[in-house]
Amino acid sequence: MTARGLTVVGTGYAVAGHVTPQTRYCIESADRCFFLVSDPATAAWLKTVNPRTESLADCYRAGEPGLEAVERMVARILDSVRAGHDTCAAFYGHPTIYVAPGLESVRRARLEGFSARVLPAISFEDCLIADLGIDPATSGRLMYEANDFLIRPRTFDTRAALVLLQVGAIGLTDFTLGDQPNRAGLRVLAEVLSRHYAPDHGVALYKISQLPIFDPQIDWMSLAELADAELSVESTLFVSPLPRRPVDPDILARLQQLAEPAAADAPAGR
Repeated sequence: MTARGLTVVGTGYAVAGHVTPQTRYCIESADRCFFLVSDPATAAWLKTVNPRTESLADCYRAGEPGLEAVERMVARILDSVRAGHDTCAAFYGHPTIYVAPGLESVRRARLEGFSARVLPAISFEDCLIADLGIDPATSGRLMYEANDFLIRPRTFDTRAALVLLQVGAIGLTDFTLGDQPNRAGLRVLAEVLSRHYAPDHGVALYKISQLPIFDPQIDWMSLAELADAELSVESTLFVSPLPRRPVDPDILARLQQLAEPAAADAPAGR
């Protein structure tokens, strides 16, 4: 049998509310469809769309590094592709934003000569921007995984908004059941951020709503309050930007000069 390839898709959140028509078609038409989602309602919906769906959640083992689970997921997906099945892998949110098995499956499939593609989806950040009511184009936006932000110090622009992923899981490497955050890790993060921002600087802990009947959790506070704040393993931290930098008058003047010839060449109105 000739291999028909791999399509990796995202389900967004809100059960089926974020699923595009193209993504739904790929899910329901696949010979085999694997999924990893964060709520049972989405899992149940996927099984109604395609009875050949299989959960990847059993790849996790309590007390084992998460990377081991990723390897098992990728292996299961690739075995299906190699067997010639039209294969779909569906992941919550956007399938390439902090969802390691999605991109890795595509990368390995392509290395082996199979057709592989990713369909874009609504991510946690899309929801964060909408729920917080912010425009990232105004100040710019930086995004890091929280552990990486801490262990690989970098120079970053505090005039841009800062988004840090999974701040409740700082220092955690092994998979555990439940939602027990590492508060000691959050305290380390608060200490590091205090080197760049004032104690009264505004930050928000955000947890996306996975079901349309619930509101997202948004807790605004000062940086000084962050170390003792309530959070989840899945919490995202939004650090508001400092005031915008002043305009460079020389660059502004040059840009204005560039616009003047265009205005002079414009035809006169009647």
